[in-house]
Amino acid sequence: MAAATKKKKAPRKKAASGTPTLFTIGYEQATVPAVLRELTRAKVDLLVDTRAVAASRRPGFSKKTLAASLDEEGIAYLHLQKLGTPAEGREAARAGNLDRLWHIYAKHIKTPDAQAAIDDLLALIKSRKRVALLCYCRDPRACHRDRVVAAVKERMRVTVEDLIPAL
Repeated sequence: MAAATKKKKAPRKKAASGTPTLFTIGYEQATVPAVLRELTRAKVDLLVDTRAVAASRRPGFSKKTLAASLDEEGIAYLHLQKLGTPAEGREAARAGNLDRLWHIYAKHIKTPDAQAAIDDLLALIKSRKRVALLCYCRDPRACHRDRVVAAVKERMRVTVEDLIPAL
């Protein structure tokens, strides 16, 4: 009878065809615990940091501190710096010039270094690790990680789930 009262674990979310899920998450306005809760809820195995500069004025989101917090939750951390927005793109974003940002990033994502980072990301996804892409922006459509997802989708089928941490 004890076995009958055990709750079944929810199956990992995958598309009907077995297509892997690629998660994205932004930490703008969120706390580290809220981000960790979302990643844990989604059963993420690996957080891929897509920031060019993995430092943050927000407490807990700089590379070493974030990696340590993730490790405590059993989530691995990988910084794919070459997927980050180059300095001139970050300047355009700060100035509110999104057209210029997207133009700069479109060129950047085609560079050999960025393409090698995409190759690394594809290998991780193909290994069936549950991967989440991290950047600052809360809205994935206003973030370069949306462009990273598009580059992945050009080369393989994935289901995308944007995780939005509680405020």
